[in-house]
Amino acid sequence: MNNSTVTHAKIKRTVIELVQGDITEQDVDAIVNAANNTLLGGGGVDGAIHRAAGPGLVAATKKLGGCATGDAKISGGYNLKARHVIHAVGPMYRVGDPNSPKLLASTYRRSLEVAAQNEVKTIAFAAISTGVYRYPLGESAKIALQTVCDFVSAKNSIKLVRFVLFTEEALAEFQGALDTMTRERDDLNYA
Repeated sequence: MNNSTVTHAKIKRTVIELVQGDITEQDVDAIVNAANNTLLGGGGVDGAIHRAAGPGLVAATKKLGGCATGDAKISGGYNLKARHVIHAVGPMYRVGDPNSPKLLASTYRRSLEVAAQNEVKTIAFAAISTGVYRYPLGESAKIALQTVCDFVSAKNSIKLVRFVLFTEEALAEFQGALDTMTRERDDLNYA
């Protein structure tokens, strides 16, 4: 995994980055965990973050009392480079379900709200709900980028939003969505 920056875009004073890499290696204020409702760890990104953070993370998440789908909660980062982990519960994808896109957008928005409330200036996201929750990468990328751009356009406290994408396919889908958005939005440009 090269973890080199592939793309920089800017919306107001916020930089949006797309990189291929490992979210557990990110040196940012907070990483966003694609968590399940229990917040106690699982597979994929969730399991990798819990393993990298160490046993302190499970002890902390037990005290959080779970989390609803579309919501987010924060804990310390423990053995991670990131000071915080924001645990965000995305939806399980169901074809034709009108709530899936709303819940996925809510997951990103709530993560950013929690970040802003905790004075997080730099944040890294994985592609939430695209693993075992089966959200299609292309749809997920559009929702994630649109939600982030809308949030930072209105509230400008976060300086860096990095999408850390594990596969080349995920990176390509997010790159395509960002390309489209830079053509459609006057306030979003490549840096």
